[in-house]
Amino acid sequence: MASIHRRTVLAGAASAPLLAVAAAALPAGAAAAAAPAGSQRSAPSGGMHVGVGVSDVTGPVAEIGMMGYSSFDQRAEGLHQRTRARAYVFAENGERAVYVCVDTCMIFQSVHDAVLDRLGERFGDLYTERNVMLTAVHSHAACGGASHNYAYNLALLGFEPLVFDSEVAGIVEAIVAAHDDLAPGTVSFGRTELVDASVNRSREAFERNPASDRDYYPRGIDPWMRVFRIRQGGKDVGAINWFATHCASLTNENLLISGDNKGAAAYFWEHDHEGVRYLDGTPGFVACFPQTNSGDMSPNLNLSPGSGPTEDEFENTRIIGERQVAAARTAWAAASESLSGGIDSRILYLDMSDQAVDGRFTPHGESGHTTPACIGAAMSAGSTEDGPALPVFPEGTRNPLVDALGGMDAPVPGWLQDAQAPKLVLVPVGLLPPGGWVPRILKIQLMRIGQYYLAAAPAEFTVVAGLRVRRTVAAELGVPLENVLFQGYANSYASYCTTPEEYEAQHYEGGSTLFGRYTLPAYQQGFARLAAALREGSDVPRGPAPEDLSAFQPGFNPAVEADVPAPGRSFGEVLVAPESASPGQQVAVEFVAGHPKNDLRRRSTFFEVQRRDGGRWIRHADDSDWETKFRWTRTAPGQSTVRITWDVPDGTPAGDYRVVYFGAARDGAGAITQFTGTSGEFHVS
Repeated sequence: MASIHRRTVLAGAASAPLLAVAAAALPAGAAAAAAPAGSQRSAPSGGMHVGVGVSDVTGPVAEIGMMGYSSFDQRAEGLHQRTRARAYVFAENGERAVYVCVDTCMIFQSVHDAVLDRLGERFGDLYTERNVMLTAVHSHAACGGASHNYAYNLALLGFEPLVFDSEVAGIVEAIVAAHDDLAPGTVSFGRTELVDASVNRSREAFERNPASDRDYYPRGIDPWMRVFRIRQGGKDVGAINWFATHCASLTNENLLISGDNKGAAAYFWEHDHEGVRYLDGTPGFVACFPQTNSGDMSPNLNLSPGSGPTEDEFENTRIIGERQVAAARTAWAAASESLSGGIDSRILYLDMSDQAVDGRFTPHGESGHTTPACIGAAMSAGSTEDGPALPVFPEGTRNPLVDALGGMDAPVPGWLQDAQAPKLVLVPVGLLPPGGWVPRILKIQLMRIGQYYLAAAPAEFTVVAGLRVRRTVAAELGVPLENVLFQGYANSYASYCTTPEEYEAQHYEGGSTLFGRYTLPAYQQGFARLAAALREGSDVPRGPAPEDLSAFQPGFNPAVEADVPAPGRSFGEVLVAPESASPGQQVAVEFVAGHPKNDLRRRSTFFEVQRRDGGRWIRHADDSDWETKFRWTRTAPGQSTVRITWDVPDGTPAGDYRVVYFGAARDGAGAITQFTGTSGEFHVS
């Protein structure tokens, strides 16, 4: 067996014990009966039509596990910025495509399937798994618990319906809004380089690739910001801005829900473009910042969690977000190539646990085979640059989800260890009952919008892995390489995908490549089939159906107990009054609170910073804004407080302000009562 690198196993055999412990309805306005599919498919016709939409996917912001770092101790205690779904509908000559980017960590198969079910109920066969692409920014500060695959819920104490419902409803709402917004328009393409928002966190593995791959990325990063500029008539209405960097500027010590650097980037551009306020409906400009092949791309420029460009994780989030916005605006302003020539898409479901791979897709030219999914020692060690990967529980603590599933102790067959070598297999998660703990039936998708093609896959591809998929698709289609864009984190999630050469290094990314050395060649082979079919105008058999695991989804998050104010206090009472401030200073106020799970305030806000305007108060900021934070603290059984802070930004109008908190309290019978707390006035000078 090959030697194991520092990033592959930090504790050797000590990792094994670690592993051993280790549909809300749509709103009334969106739930109208579906119109006949044929009538909607027939319009619009002719040239390009575009539509944009956005909605809120924020789940519970307190006493819920956060998704990304698999840290048992990272349980939310508030909100920095709401997480959102941004949707774009493209239509031309009777064909449609839907692209969605969500401020979550992953799109899980459970969410994908539920969204498609609801779209089918509303639109018939207008929007289907074939022409709808769902993607995630991979925020490591998002709510967790939406997956039906047990491995992704281990640190979260199981499935969380509130998170699932929020994500599904918000995504559908965004698509409906984009559908309703559809109008004649144009899409143009631009690109520029961005070299100070990412760093290769696995450079030694990258260097194992052939010179033809390394020379394409001489800095070891994918520096390209690729932009779709979307217009209706003569008005700019949106932008899709692809760039490869992990959405992990915030560390596993952060306890505030956030879209991290890419969610921040979307907010900055939308807010600056029109001073958008999300509570007022669909903004006039919708910008998203999706991932590409960012599996080995870190935003932590000093190759340490929370380090680089500064030593402050929120400041880093802002800077990396703003650098993406600046690059995107440059590409957007220079976008001149109009997209035309049609809209089309193909999908294929692959059983990634059992793919026979032709030698033309392998580095050595010989056939290969994938295997059932396995976690390697490198995955348990985690990424030393961005943070740990698997849940760590205090010594002696049992995981009730693992117990409910019958434990993680499973023998590793010799043939499987040999097939996954040089990976040191710790747990064969693909063989764990019932039916495996990670998905094996996975969707790949190829979508054409004009002369550009989106190759979407359900994993975290390294930059060279993504490059090879693009080369495969471009060669099969006979189009320039730049006309193929790679989209990771799409439609489902199955951990990482490295090149076979990188897999040999067994760094974190290789140890997380679940289906073995030939995972990437298997994906390339599937994409070649999709590209050939798209080129020829033929169809591709759908492949095996993904598994429905919804019937058995245990969850062990504690129920919300009854809220009671402290003796002598009342809900909404001000505990800490705000003081006057100037730009650059912070305003803070605390209230007697109820549990945020009583009302998620989705498509709303937990508070407003209000400014006096004559005889009325107008909203100036809320829980969507970068400068605000909402922190919830349990002070005693049933008792809690919230602390709302506002970092007064430059340019804030002088005047009188106040903070209004919107809370909800649950009584012993489970009844929920809304209340409001209002601070005293303070002055901004």
